[in-house]
Amino acid sequence: MRDERYIEIPGSKTHELPPLLVHSAGDDIRNDFGDLASVMLEAEDMLSPSDATEDILEQRKLDLALQLTQQYKGLLSHWLWGDSILEWIRQCEITFEGEGTLRALLHPDVWPHASRASFVTLLMEKAVPTQGVGLEKAVGLRLTFRQPPPIDCFSSQFLVYLNSTVAGSAYQTWSHLIPQAPALFPPDRFHFEVLDIGN
Repeated sequence: MRDERYIEIPGSKTHELPPLLVHSAGDDIRNDFGDLASVMLEAEDMLSPSDATEDILEQRKLDLALQLTQQYKGLLSHWLWGDSILEWIRQCEITFEGEGTLRALLHPDVWPHASRASFVTLLMEKAVPTQGVGLEKAVGLRLTFRQPPPIDCFSSQFLVYLNSTVAGSAYQTWSHLIPQAPALFPPDRFHFEVLDIGN
C-alpha cells in the first residue's frame, strides 16, 4: 500500500539528483566581521544604566558584541545553506525536465504535482546532516535576503528575537503558494550527495 502523501512515480528506478553543494559559513565570515566597532555600538545601546565600573561595563559590552557576532554567524550559516538549497532545487528542476518519467511532476497543469518546497521536504526526510541548520529557516532567510547582509545592517533585536520569525514566515508563504497541498517526493526513489565545498 502506498503512502498518500507521496506522488506516484512510474517504475521502481531510484532517480539520481544533482549533488547538493553547500557553502560553509566558516569560510565566508571574516575574522573582524567588517569592523567590530558597529557591533560594539549596538552592544552599548543594549546595556542598561548601571553604577558598575568602566572595566566591568567594557567587559559586558564586549560580551554582548561577541554574542551578537555569534548570532550573525548563525544567521549567515542559515543563509548560505538556503542559497545552496535554492541552487540545488534549480539543478533538480533541470534534471526533472530532462527525464521523461519525472518531467510532468513539477507542472501545475498535471495533478497531483510537486512544488519547489517538496524538495526541501525531501531533504528533511532524507535526514541530510545540517550541523544544526534548520532547513526551512535557511530557505526562508535566503528568500528574505538576496545577498547576505553585513552585520551592521542588523539591530540587536533582529538578530536575537526576530530572524527566526522572519525566516519562518518567508518560508511558509513561499511553500504555500499553490492552492492545494503539494504532493511530496518519495524519499526512497531519489538519491543525491551532500558536499560541503567551502568558499
